[in-house]
Amino acid sequence: MGPDRHDAQEAGRPDGAAAVVIGGGLAGITAALTLADAGVRVTLVEGRPRLGGLVFSFRRESAAGELTVDNGQHVYLRCCTAYDWFLDRVGGRALVPLQDRMDVPVLDADGLRLGRLRRTALPVPLHLAKSLAMYPHLSLAERANVGRAALALRKLDPEDPALDGVDFASWLARHGQSPRAVEALWDLVGVATLNARAGDASLGLAAKVFKTGLLSDNGAADIGWSRVPLGEVHDTLAREALEKAGVRIELRTRASALARAEDGTWQVTVENGPHGREQLTAKTVVLALPQRETHGLLPEGTLDGQDRLLDIGTAPILNLHVIYDRPVLRQPFFAALGSPVQWVFDRTEASGLAALPGGARSQYLAVSQSAAQDDIDRPVAELRARYLPELERLLPAARGAGVRDFFVTRERTATFAPTPGVGRLRPGARTQTPGLYLAGAWTATGWPATMESAVRSGLGAVREALTELGFPQGQLPQEAA
Repeated sequence: MGPDRHDAQEAGRPDGAAAVVIGGGLAGITAALTLADAGVRVTLVEGRPRLGGLVFSFRRESAAGELTVDNGQHVYLRCCTAYDWFLDRVGGRALVPLQDRMDVPVLDADGLRLGRLRRTALPVPLHLAKSLAMYPHLSLAERANVGRAALALRKLDPEDPALDGVDFASWLARHGQSPRAVEALWDLVGVATLNARAGDASLGLAAKVFKTGLLSDNGAADIGWSRVPLGEVHDTLAREALEKAGVRIELRTRASALARAEDGTWQVTVENGPHGREQLTAKTVVLALPQRETHGLLPEGTLDGQDRLLDIGTAPILNLHVIYDRPVLRQPFFAALGSPVQWVFDRTEASGLAALPGGARSQYLAVSQSAAQDDIDRPVAELRARYLPELERLLPAARGAGVRDFFVTRERTATFAPTPGVGRLRPGARTQTPGLYLAGAWTATGWPATMESAVRSGLGAVREALTELGFPQGQLPQEAA
């Protein structure tokens, strides 16, 4: 970072920055935008050559031509009000639309029975009553028991610390849920949102997901997903919004040290290969990195028991990408039962395949596999042998179809693990040292590791920072309810 580049980006501002945000994922982007919106001078430091963190796209030359590939399939729900704010703020709402009404096709591989989880316009909990009554993957008795468990779940307080230490599966068993009901309903939703099966998930976090998504408002679980590559929203549009807000963005730049000076300011040492080492001075620092990287930068004594950050585990997500030489799926997505396949999305348009020569006759499916501990390190050849027959079993049109390409993306540390007891390990935004704040989906947002949690964490960190800086209450960012 030579002086010429610094001067050009600062455009006459005083040397140094009033705030430094370390990490350019959704939490860091949110923190930088909201600080800048409040009038704070901000530098955003990101080690990668792009923004977006684990929500990104890349270009790939495939047998079908050059595609834009998302690292994974990301969705959100209408109840994700903070992420909805983020989309508005970067100008991406039209690119990531929501369903008019929740409608989830669920295909049972045994017998190829198709059921649907969809809502009506009736108030909660009646909005799902018709769907549950007609759900073919559960017996009549199981459906009745699901209704009783849902009513019991509605009475739980997700913020009750006692729930954090209980696993969701035990609670479900105590409330009459059969193994089939857990597979066909509770894990169908829970694995995708928590990145863990019921036995490995905190009851507190599960209650947050189901109460907020299915039992709070009749439209809360309407599903949205990007109709364009993820990078178009979370890198391109986010970068434009940051630059327009006056944020200095430093990519390919890693923070290597963090120290508080005698005058109370923070000294952030950053390194960029071509430009060497630089020290940034700031009144405020927001650390928006994963928990282990955060632990590595935190000065000693910043948090009570800060080594507990290392006890927050991680969970993987695997994505399989299959390009067929013909259309094999007529719906935008579906979920599967009785199969290792979990969720399948059609990415033909978003990847650019449809615009390639011959692409209109092909189809690109992305298979999203959460809680993928058993598969995350399998070689591609093994994954191909395991999953292509399963897709043929689920999709009769895939039988005999040619596979033009098959490849894999792996996120071994995609999320924090929502295990029982994790709540006591998740720190809040404020640290014990003035001017230093934490953000990230893994911090104490009350949500599992989702895009919603990441954005909420950034808003929460900035709210604490502006309060400490003495900003009037009316200028503080309002965290989405």
